[in-house]
Amino acid sequence: MSKYEFKLPDLGEGMVESEIGEWFIKVGDHVTEEDLVGTMMTDKAAVELSSPVSGKVIKLAGEPGDIVAVGAALVVFETDAKSAAASTAPATPPPENVGGPSGPKKPAVDIDAAPLTGRVMTSPAVRRRAKEAGIELHNVPGTGAGGRITRKDFEAYVGTAGAPLAPRGHVDGATKPVAVPSTAPTGVRPETKEIKVIGLRRIIAERMATATREIPHFTYVEEIDITELEALRKHLNSKNVDPAQRLTPLPFLGLALIRALREFPQCNTTYDKDRNVLTQHGPVHLGVATQTPDGLKVPVVHNADALSLQQLAGEVRRVSEAARNNSITRNELSGSTITITSLGKLGGIVSTPIINQPEVGIIGVNRAVERPVVVNGQVDIRLMMNLSSSFDHRFVDGYDAAAMIQRIREMLEHPALIFLPA
Repeated sequence: MSKYEFKLPDLGEGMVESEIGEWFIKVGDHVTEEDLVGTMMTDKAAVELSSPVSGKVIKLAGEPGDIVAVGAALVVFETDAKSAAASTAPATPPPENVGGPSGPKKPAVDIDAAPLTGRVMTSPAVRRRAKEAGIELHNVPGTGAGGRITRKDFEAYVGTAGAPLAPRGHVDGATKPVAVPSTAPTGVRPETKEIKVIGLRRIIAERMATATREIPHFTYVEEIDITELEALRKHLNSKNVDPAQRLTPLPFLGLALIRALREFPQCNTTYDKDRNVLTQHGPVHLGVATQTPDGLKVPVVHNADALSLQQLAGEVRRVSEAARNNSITRNELSGSTITITSLGKLGGIVSTPIINQPEVGIIGVNRAVERPVVVNGQVDIRLMMNLSSSFDHRFVDGYDAAAMIQRIREMLEHPALIFLPA
């Protein structure tokens, strides 16, 4: 018998260390080559790692939330000499060589959710729940991109098969407290528990803190009458027989923002603080803040300024769904030049969106409500909505920020302007 150290590979993006997301194994487990051992967190997503050898787990690098340096031992296995010799690999194997036909076998790294031979595409959370429930994922029909199994696919399969869903808090062989609707009598206090801030939630927390600490936010809120826009949206949707292709207000706002940025290019800018350089972009790479089961992500519609209304709507739907089911690629989570954020029906009347660094502006959509408004001296019921925007006051003057939002307001209140030639 011999020991084999599975060292953390280079996960790309110039990272020199990574955070442990979760383990699918524990000390004492017997693991087969290519079994998933756990996930490591990058700035963009959870990266699944599989074992390069078969053997017994005798040591793990730490607990979820701990930081491991690239090249450091992640898992130590007890293997037979033959298995260890066949699996000798560099400490930091490049991801592009994963599964290559030549050279020593390297641990599989699933960064962009690319399918491996005979391997099911799904998220780490679904893979874990399937393992806990004893369900073979090859039997679960996937409706996601490329046949990827989404959370809804898995839960639908479990419901059809009549198998119980495993508790989400099951980690390393022990069941931790899980937040479920309380059935305790009124007056009984819920259990107090500690929740470690790890993974995407930790990254979000760090980015929000950095953005609010480093950026002097200028917030501007404008009220918009979207009665005519809503009438146009409903008319267009009445012509669309596919419910999945129905238009929301978001692509209309996206087009109006794109047109406004032609007049205010200083708002389609990113700031490199290390070089102290502003890059004023020609194309508009539109970020769409999206709430997912893993936390807030910002998928990007690249070159949104080259798209029609229907094309923009389709791309917003596609990248948002990909962010929710974890099939999104690294490229689709980076490179935005300005972001739109919306809480939908929970939007309230005013919000203070935090700028998505390195951008210098963000547009927040609030809830639309009908209320009495004076129009041409008469009281009328109109559909009103607020836009809450924030700008980096170091690089966007308050006058320019307000003028751009006013331009967006003009187009949304008179939606024909959105489609006129520039």
